[in-house]
Amino acid sequence: MDRKTFIGNVWEVVKREIRIIRQRPLYLLASVGVIIVNAVFYLTFFRDGLPYDLPVGVVDEDRSSTSRNFAEQLNSTQLSEVIYFDDIHAARRAMQMGRITSFVLIPEHFNNDIQANRRPHIQFYVNSLYFVGGALSYKDLLQMIHLTNGAVQREVLRAHGVNEREIMNRIQPIVIDAHQIGNPTTNYGIYLNNILLPGILAMIVVLITVYTLGAELKYGTSRHLLKVSGDSIVVALTGKMLPYTVLFTILGISLELLLFVWLRYPLAGSVWPMFLDILLMILASQAIGIFIVELLPILRLSISIGAIFSTLGLSLAGFTLPVEAMPRWIGAWSAAFPLRHYYMMFVQEAIYGSGFAGWWQEVVHFLLFLLLPAFGLRRLKSAYTLQNYPRN
Repeated sequence: MDRKTFIGNVWEVVKREIRIIRQRPLYLLASVGVIIVNAVFYLTFFRDGLPYDLPVGVVDEDRSSTSRNFAEQLNSTQLSEVIYFDDIHAARRAMQMGRITSFVLIPEHFNNDIQANRRPHIQFYVNSLYFVGGALSYKDLLQMIHLTNGAVQREVLRAHGVNEREIMNRIQPIVIDAHQIGNPTTNYGIYLNNILLPGILAMIVVLITVYTLGAELKYGTSRHLLKVSGDSIVVALTGKMLPYTVLFTILGISLELLLFVWLRYPLAGSVWPMFLDILLMILASQAIGIFIVELLPILRLSISIGAIFSTLGLSLAGFTLPVEAMPRWIGAWSAAFPLRHYYMMFVQEAIYGSGFAGWWQEVVHFLLFLLLPAFGLRRLKSAYTLQNYPRN
């Protein structure tokens, strides 16, 4: 097949696919519609960066000026909103019902024990079922207890005539100067949306790729596709994937512009490598979808495998739990998912700004994914020609 014939046949398949897209709004609804809904939802959900005014219970059995001051200081923080309870049983019921994420028990004689240097014990209970709320409440309570402990030590040392400089040296002998690279405000939106939204796009790419190829078998139109393509499975795949590649690329670049240009998410490097990153992820995800259909040319099975694969990709990308912290045999599988390499390239460019030297290996990994469809072309062409697989 010469070049002119190849391009002509590809164009005929492209026009055929565009007609199919126009006849089946499901394709646009499942791609454009889903990504818009998810973008609006997650960007709105994380618009404040961090949760605030988390309901935290306080059971004050001491009722002294010191215990009241502790509760007021806890209430003054951005994360916590104090709710008072008469006893521990009422606070426990409220936490079980989901009204509060945690509560602190200030014991009797709290102030007297402090004055007598008897080390009173403050107990706090955290509902870890609410992962984010529970973790942030625990952090806030722990910080307030450390501050209270420091304040008590300061007053005791002042009473013994120790000067202020020496007091601070004793209370905090080591000063921690922490710098959170790439997300200085601890914004959960920046932490999650940078990978979550591209991950959803990758899932859409895999599922739509699987569906478009499997639908040719389900509806018995695969022989017509081969006829239009000049009996070339390469032309058929190229023509079928090209409209979706253009569509997904527009969506992907729009996401990058939305995050890094409009919302001004931290970007140490350039936005252009991020465009390349998401384009390569889209192409790699399409290659995965084609490979799944080649292995299992039955629509219901290939859709199921594609959904499982995409879900595991979100879990093993490493942006919530580092791959290094996973069991070795699980972490090794992370390289099989395009989203993992998108994340690694994102880290190098957006967080460290390392340029090509930092992410060229991820480009190589992406290109290896593009070789996968070559291993099953003959099997897919046979399935398209014979149509001897169950359609239901």
